Amino acid sequence: MDIQKLLKEASERDLTKKEAVRLLEIDNKSDEFYELIKTANRMTREEYKNKAYIFSQIGLNANPCSKNCKFCSMAESNYMVEGEFRKTMEDIDDIKETVRKLVEAGTHDVFLMTTADYPVDEFMRIGREVNKILPEGIRLVANIGDFDIDTADSLKTAGFTGAYHIRRLGEGKDTDIDPKRRVKTLEAIKDAGLELYYCVEPIGPEHTYEELADEMLRAREYGVKAMAVMRRIPVPGTPMEEKGMITACELTKVEAVTRLVTKPSRSMNAHEVTPMTLISGVNQLYAEVGANPRDNVGDTADNRGYGVARTVELMKDAEFEMA
Repeated sequence: MDIQKLLKEASERDLTKKEAVRLLEIDNKSDEFYELIKTANRMTREEYKNKAYIFSQIGLNANPCSKNCKFCSMAESNYMVEGEFRKTMEDIDDIKETVRKLVEAGTHDVFLMTTADYPVDEFMRIGREVNKILPEGIRLVANIGDFDIDTADSLKTAGFTGAYHIRRLGEGKDTDIDPKRRVKTLEAIKDAGLELYYCVEPIGPEHTYEELADEMLRAREYGVKAMAVMRRIPVPGTPMEEKGMITACELTKVEAVTRLVTKPSRSMNAHEVTPMTLISGVNQLYAEVGANPRDNVGDTADNRGYGVARTVELMKDAEFEMA
């Protein structure tokens, strides 16, 4: 399969699974690798008019989660976070103050994240209050467990404009969640008219390129506007720690191929923050505070997380303009 031809046609037509896998098979030390990232970078710079975005995510709780994802620091079977907490409406003033600071610093989309067992009604109440203080144009996004169309409609009524939801790599094997349940939630998001935020994750060395390509095509099928890829972090003490982590170079290639295959209409992200990807099609980064499934401290802002100011600096250093 002619790589040069594929790269030339990538912006003109949808690539097939076979073609996506072929691009993923590119040697990271080859000239083709640099042609790939050059193509993805050009598409992003031109199609997004060189604009960059910062999304901020607030983890509202750190509690043992019954879904037992083997890569997560908050799984009930291998809880690794120092201490536990759950923010509720009693903490709404603190939550809103955190949101205000994130927005003032330059955040475009605000994500509220919980574990799967967090009470949905409480989440809705917090969402409604947060929505009241958001300036016009700032999106509010939910990152919670699986839900049906009624909950999706309620999220929209509460002021949420979108939801982050995925069918994870290894779903049903590395998690206690039926993969079909994840897809039903994707359908609920679509049917409710919420914007879907999708990601190929959590990518580990054991995952095949065919598995990655399947999730790229799934995202494209749903008309994704904000797309991402994420490598799995080997959190100490979790069952997946021994599986290791893909390199930044490999993540950059996967991100570039994902950019070409999915063609998100607004933004492309690679996570966790990996500066190398800013020349391969990424125009969006995450700033995180509170609990984080890839961290073992109560507030990831003090450890793995990047602040808004730092992510903005990275974007400007890569010669992007903030949207």
